[in-house]
Amino acid sequence: MLTACFFASITAAISVLIPKFLGQGVDEAFTLVNQGNYESDEIRSMLLNTAGIVLLVAALRGGTGFVYMFLGETLSQRVANRLRMLFFDKLQVLSFSFHDRVHTGQLMSRGLSDIEGVRMFVQQGFVQVFRVFFTVACAAVFMVLIDWQLALMSLIFVPFMTYNSARLRLQLRSVWLKIQDALGDLTTTMQENLAGVRVVRSFSAQKYEEQKFDVTAREVVELRKDAARSQARRGGAISFTFIAAWAIVIWFGGQKAIDGNITIGELTQFFFYLSLLRMPVRMLIGIINATARATSAGGRVFEVLDIPSEIRSKEGSEPIEVTDGVLRFENVSFSYGDVKALKDVSFEARKDHTIGIVGAPGSGKSSVANLVPRFYDPDQGTITIDGIDVRDVKVSSIRDAVGLVEQDPFLFDGSIRDNIRYGEVNASEEKVIAAATIAQIHEFIDGLPEGYDAELGERGVGLSGGQRQRVAIARTLLTNSPILIFDDSTSSVDAGTDARIRLALKELTKGQTTVIIAHRLSSLKHAEEILVLDSGEVIERGTHDELVQLGGRYSELWDLQRGDLGTVEE
Repeated sequence: MLTACFFASITAAISVLIPKFLGQGVDEAFTLVNQGNYESDEIRSMLLNTAGIVLLVAALRGGTGFVYMFLGETLSQRVANRLRMLFFDKLQVLSFSFHDRVHTGQLMSRGLSDIEGVRMFVQQGFVQVFRVFFTVACAAVFMVLIDWQLALMSLIFVPFMTYNSARLRLQLRSVWLKIQDALGDLTTTMQENLAGVRVVRSFSAQKYEEQKFDVTAREVVELRKDAARSQARRGGAISFTFIAAWAIVIWFGGQKAIDGNITIGELTQFFFYLSLLRMPVRMLIGIINATARATSAGGRVFEVLDIPSEIRSKEGSEPIEVTDGVLRFENVSFSYGDVKALKDVSFEARKDHTIGIVGAPGSGKSSVANLVPRFYDPDQGTITIDGIDVRDVKVSSIRDAVGLVEQDPFLFDGSIRDNIRYGEVNASEEKVIAAATIAQIHEFIDGLPEGYDAELGERGVGLSGGQRQRVAIARTLLTNSPILIFDDSTSSVDAGTDARIRLALKELTKGQTTVIIAHRLSSLKHAEEILVLDSGEVIERGTHDELVQLGGRYSELWDLQRGDLGTVEE
């Protein structure tokens, strides 16, 4: 950074030498002409020397200019890359409650557009400001040395330009904050439209989506017009001030030259210095715009970076080593904001022990699944593994110990093999095939032309819902976690496939602790204990046979499903 600023300053200092040499050349030429040497070799030699010196200085200026521009661009890219990595890393550790509150489009806008605004400031603003400062300072010194009165008249408008520049920066910063927010909304609208493109098409809602996008896009256009209007208004005032300085030099400088107080060459230098100052004046407007955008954009980026992580490892905490595999909920209550999800839930699952959880949608089943790997922390109560509170050990070790298969699994763009090996990237081909076989997906994969190398597309779009679930099951099984949680993970597969998966899992999960959340009650017939949740509370518990005989909610669901299915696979 210092090197780039140094070369920017050197470039500015060299730039002010060119008018000096030109002015001296003009004076020498006028002297020779006044002496009557119109065609002498001396005047030609003098002009050649002046031209050579100017070219040499210009070449030197070009060299230093290249260095500072290259260093400035390199610096800006490093700053942007560092910010992107910090921002991305921060998103990896922020709690799920944060992601529940904030739109993905807003985060994408901050991580891309806002960081680009900071990069442009470093490249076009921060480094360039040194060049502008030294150009103005050096030019002002040379102008004072030529004629301090004329210099004072020319530079008296600098405070006015400074005032306009400061006002412009404040106005643009306010506008750019609104622009960045609007761009975030625009990104959110586009992201939601692309993610829900099938829903949009199925309801023929393209026009509605276009209108919704157009409203936000027009807001961005109007805000950018406001920024351009402020920039043009203040920029016009600054440019007028500069032209006024030219008029003063033409009048008063011309009078001084006629009176012999300054030479024609010195007046020429003065005009060149004013021309040289025109570039910084123009750059100043761009720098102000870049600064205003960077301050608003940087504020939005650091607003995320400064958010404390709600779910984090305690200082000095150690990784957990699961031996007995005892998972215990003790009087656990949990809420999403003001919405109560779990109320005083208690249960215990052990190695070679399966806990089943059933209930209506919204009863709190998935909340149990989310609390075990510390996606969230409970409001009250404790969750322990082998008697150790999950909040007292390293978060990463908890998530290594807990294998979770969700109802709506996320698959990445890439091959089937890469998706299955996501949690165990160095797993052998044999282990991948074994996991896929247990998940009842190997036969399907093996029948594909590319086999396990088949590309899934974004979000696994090339697979059906049931196939995605089975790939996700294979992915979790490959990690061989001591605690397994299946959150309605076979809801999209047929009853026969579900039964085969359960049968295979029964043998595989010996020595592991298993929690199965399901709507299909036949999946839970062999569970050691089944919890029935309603509005976040455990209203029934027991084995399948005990709950059927109880004649309560579970029995009603069982009779309903048995009636729908006709027969239930054992």
